[in-house]
Amino acid sequence: MVARERSDTELLASGVAEDFGSFYTRYVQALTSFVARRAARPDVVFDLVAETFAVALERRARYDEQRGPAIAWLIGIARNLIADARRRGHVDAASRKRLGMTRIALDDAQLAMVEQRGSVDLADALSRLSIEERDAVLRRVLADESYKQVAEHVGCSEQVARKRVSRGLANLRSRLDGSER
Repeated sequence: MVARERSDTELLASGVAEDFGSFYTRYVQALTSFVARRAARPDVVFDLVAETFAVALERRARYDEQRGPAIAWLIGIARNLIADARRRGHVDAASRKRLGMTRIALDDAQLAMVEQRGSVDLADALSRLSIEERDAVLRRVLADESYKQVAEHVGCSEQVARKRVSRGLANLRSRLDGSER
């Protein structure tokens, strides 16, 4: 019998460190790719991704899958942190500090790995989705439209819109993680 993949809600609600680690592993590549397109240096990308996941860990009880997929939630957090970092001139580490996380000094190999993860071509991965999935994902995740709005734009039910977004994000994640080329 094949084990069922645990939902994002289950992973976030459990309170078990390994479960949050699974959540992190599930989304780190996609989030790094998103952040890397908006931050110039690998060290800044690393700090933004680390702080995004620290904020997510602190706010995990607030995640509501009815409001959208977890990657959209993470991207929303990252967008706010990116805007804040631009205003301040540096990435704030408030959540990491509250959680007792120490600053990690990256060596050249680790910085190169962050740069490589950030170099994944998100546009190419999106272009490989079906038109229906791509449109639904772009509208829901990037344009922050409600499922009702997505359904109205693409001419389907809300349930079908949710399924297209879910499948599109799953396909996108597998492409970005390299498990499907």
